[in-house]
Amino acid sequence: MHNEDLKRIEELSRLCVENGKIDKELYTFHDVKRGLRDINGKGVRAGLTEISEICSSREVNGKNVPCDGKLYYRGIDVEDIVKGFIHDDRFGVEEVVYLLLFGSLPDSDQLDEIKKLLAKYRTLPHYFTRDVILKAPSSDMMNALARCVLTLYSYDQNPDDTSLPNVLRQCLQLIAQFPVISVYSYQAFNHYRRNKSLIIHSPNPELSTAENILYMLRADSRYTKLEAKLLDMSLVLHAEHGGGNNSSFTTHVVTSSGTDTYSAIAAALGSLKGPKHGGANIKVVKMFEDMKKNISDYTDESEVRDYLVKLLHGEAFDKAGLIYGMGHAVYSISDPRARVFKGFVEKLSEEKGRMDEFRLYSMVERLAPEVIAQERRIYKGVSANVDFYSGFVYSMLDLPQKLFTPLFAIARIAGWSAHRIEELVNQNKIIRPAYINVHDRIPYTDIKNR
Repeated sequence: MHNEDLKRIEELSRLCVENGKIDKELYTFHDVKRGLRDINGKGVRAGLTEISEICSSREVNGKNVPCDGKLYYRGIDVEDIVKGFIHDDRFGVEEVVYLLLFGSLPDSDQLDEIKKLLAKYRTLPHYFTRDVILKAPSSDMMNALARCVLTLYSYDQNPDDTSLPNVLRQCLQLIAQFPVISVYSYQAFNHYRRNKSLIIHSPNPELSTAENILYMLRADSRYTKLEAKLLDMSLVLHAEHGGGNNSSFTTHVVTSSGTDTYSAIAAALGSLKGPKHGGANIKVVKMFEDMKKNISDYTDESEVRDYLVKLLHGEAFDKAGLIYGMGHAVYSISDPRARVFKGFVEKLSEEKGRMDEFRLYSMVERLAPEVIAQERRIYKGVSANVDFYSGFVYSMLDLPQKLFTPLFAIARIAGWSAHRIEELVNQNKIIRPAYINVHDRIPYTDIKNR
């Protein structure tokens, strides 16, 4: 685009701002819940779900009192789910997929059935890898994933059928194919944009979802048991989150229009791509990279504290005034996903020889709430969220940053699928929110008099 065109576009964009800004006081006057949240930050009830639940407070003497956060899948504590498959020395993603879709934990036969079904569906359509993934590599893996999802519509014999058996088949296929598409899209980018060797490993039907990601991604297909276990746990902890998150709500809204599965899931991917939703763990990793460059001693609490103060004052890292990975819209005292993660992260840190970094993360987790309370006068609970440790885990697994958000999608497709099915089962009305027009009515002016 020519400089003159760019300059004109900038001028026109200023018109958008001048004629598009709405007085903030009007939101209060009309009692509009911005972001579907009330003045206390609580979500406005927009629906009902049986898929998952977040608990961050309990009632004591008629008052809501903050408590350690809890996350439930179909009424079952996620911490208990993780303890169960860790105790039995098995992978958890497949049984969580079954739980979210069908409403109960699978028995041994049902678990074996879902594993076989996902293994069968991991195969992409004939020539899809060559014609879609390799011929049009993207520098953004979430865009590549969304494009591939929309293109799969063309390979489906019955794409627009919204009957439950057909939608369930489509969802199971997408759950199985997301890891393959994501890894292959990265390999295509790495080859065509970075001039690296092109590595395409076919998925191994004998391996779990987490194992297959590492198997397909690495040139030698090798990984340790702990690496696969921790990646599996991360996928389980990201599979669903209370139903009120942006991408799950997007799935409900788009599904309610009666559209096809591929369009609904592509919309959810567009939501998750946003840095306010799915990209936070990358920010955490980059923040720590900057921290390590700007402090001389990882063990010096005063030096780390000073850096955190600079973050809040907009004097360090990206100057946004945020300590990434700290705080959550719902949890205050603790995020259960971060709690579960932490002990296993320490084990992986030992295996990878990165205990110094783990101690730094632990110190920041301890100091950040104190610094935030002091500098921002925020005395409600502020704790580490799941993004605080997940990026560190992925970096220790040598996973490229370009796959961090797609890994979130690989996990959350199970939740999106459950929400799509729930919307189809329970609703027959399109979700159509009300907006109040606050523009004055003005008379039409003939073009000669404008």
